[in-house]
Amino acid sequence: MQEHHLQVLGISTSKFLTEQQASSCPENATVCNGTSCLLPTDEEFNKILNTVLSTVLTVMLALVMFSMGCNVELKKFLGHIRRPWGIFVGFLCQFGIMPLTGFVLSYAFAILPIQAIVVIIMGCCPGGTASNILAYWVDGDMDLSISMTTCSTLLAMGMMPLCLLIYTKVWTDYSSILIPYDSIGISLVALVVPVSCGIFFKHRWPTKAKIVLKIGSISGAVLIVIIAVVGGILYKGSWTITPKLWIIGTIFPAAGYSLGFLLARIAGQPWHRCRTVALETGMQNSQLCTTIVQLSFSPEQLELMFTFPLIYSIFQLG
Repeated sequence: MQEHHLQVLGISTSKFLTEQQASSCPENATVCNGTSCLLPTDEEFNKILNTVLSTVLTVMLALVMFSMGCNVELKKFLGHIRRPWGIFVGFLCQFGIMPLTGFVLSYAFAILPIQAIVVIIMGCCPGGTASNILAYWVDGDMDLSISMTTCSTLLAMGMMPLCLLIYTKVWTDYSSILIPYDSIGISLVALVVPVSCGIFFKHRWPTKAKIVLKIGSISGAVLIVIIAVVGGILYKGSWTITPKLWIIGTIFPAAGYSLGFLLARIAGQPWHRCRTVALETGMQNSQLCTTIVQLSFSPEQLELMFTFPLIYSIFQLG
C-alpha cells in the first residue's frame, strides 16, 4: 500500500530509498548503504605530503651521497673498474642469485601470481643507495660499494627486462610489465653526480672531507629511518596482506645477504669486501620496485602486492 501511494505521488521506491540513504551519509561518501558509509581517504593531503617529503628526501640523499663520495679514493675506485672481479661477483649476486631466489620463494610458498610477480620484480631491481651508507657503517669497501651500485644501476637497463622475461612468464605476459627507464636513469644520475662531487671535494680539501663524511654518515642513518617511517604513513591503508608475503619479506633479504657473502667468500674476496657484496646483494632499490608496480598494474591488483616493497625495505634494514 505504501509503495502504491509512492507510485501515485510519482516517486519510485528505489529512488526514495536512495534519497533516504543519501540523507543519512556525508556528502563526500563514495559508497553508502543505509548508515554504513565509505569515506574517501585524504588523497590531497597524501599527495602534498608525498611531494614535500620527496623533495626534502631527494636533497638529503644527494647530500648524503656527496658525503659518501668523500670517503672514496679515485685510484681505488678506478682500480675496481679496470679489474672488475669484485664487481663481477656482485653482478652474479645481483642479477643471478636475487631473481632466482625470488622465483624459488614464490613457487615454494604458492602465493598468488600477482604477488609472485612483485617478489620477482624486487629480486630483479639493482642495489639501492642505502647499501652505500650501511657499507660505511660496517667498515666495508666504499670504493667497491659505490662502483657496484653504479654498475648494477646501469646494467639494470638491460638485465631487468631479461630477468623479468625469464622468471615471470610462468605467471604473466612479460609485455604487461613496464620498466621505468627514466627512473633508473634518474637514480643513476642521483648517485653519480653527488659522489663525483664528493670525490673531487676529498681530493681538493681532504681535511674538511673527513668532517663532511662524519656528518653525512649520521645523516644517512637518520635518512633511512625517515624513509621507513614516511613509507608507513603514506601507505598505511595498504598494510592488510597475506602472512605468506610477510614470511617471504623476512627470508628474501636474509637469503640475499647470506648468499652474497658466501659467493664473495668462495671467490676469495677479503672479509670487508664480502660484507660489501652481501649488502649490495640483499639491499635492493625498493623505490624502483614500487614505481614499476604502480605503472604496470591496476588499483585492484595493487591492493594485493603494493605493500611488499615496504615489507622488504623494513626487513632488509632489520
